[in-house]
Amino acid sequence: MPDQHSTLRAQRRAETQRAIQAHAVRLFVERGYDATTVIDVAEAAGVSPMTVYRHFPTKEDLVLVDQYGRLLAERITASPAARPLVRRVGNALVDSATALTRSGTTGDLTPEGRFLLARLRLMISTPALRAKHLDNQYALQQAIVGALGEEAAEPDAAFHAQAAASACLAAMHTALVRWAEDEGRADLADLVRKALVAAFGDGILDG
Repeated sequence: MPDQHSTLRAQRRAETQRAIQAHAVRLFVERGYDATTVIDVAEAAGVSPMTVYRHFPTKEDLVLVDQYGRLLAERITASPAARPLVRRVGNALVDSATALTRSGTTGDLTPEGRFLLARLRLMISTPALRAKHLDNQYALQQAIVGALGEEAAEPDAAFHAQAAASACLAAMHTALVRWAEDEGRADLADLVRKALVAAFGDGILDG
């Protein structure tokens, strides 16, 4: 059953990647980004440096790589195509922030939220990561455009989608920085909502 084997390999790869990244972020927080080497990360994760590089081609990727683009794309794909694109993207950003950071039962910060917060604080405080963070924004933009499929197939439609996605992501970035500076005490989804309203005006979001 090749499909089952392929799925199992992908799951193992994702688990290994998550474990390596978790150890990397922990070490960067404890020792400092510049003082921690890829060899240190490999030893902590119980893998070889080659395995680390197979999953994360650069040291910066150990902080920057994430799966949030997939989550965002799923929400945009599920949204009604008749709605304005900025509204669809904005709602997806707010919904994703809620899903990633807040427990539905207690409202406390989730483990994923704490991990995101640690990564954001590293990005803000480390010059090399601040510069590379633009790559993340581009990857998210591409994930959004890709989720639209045929809707963004034509050059003009793709341009419109890229512009709308970039504008929404700029608002989200402002919210993320504020959230990290506040050490995660504020509600991230609420900050994203406020940033989008500040950029696009009332009525940009549902509810």
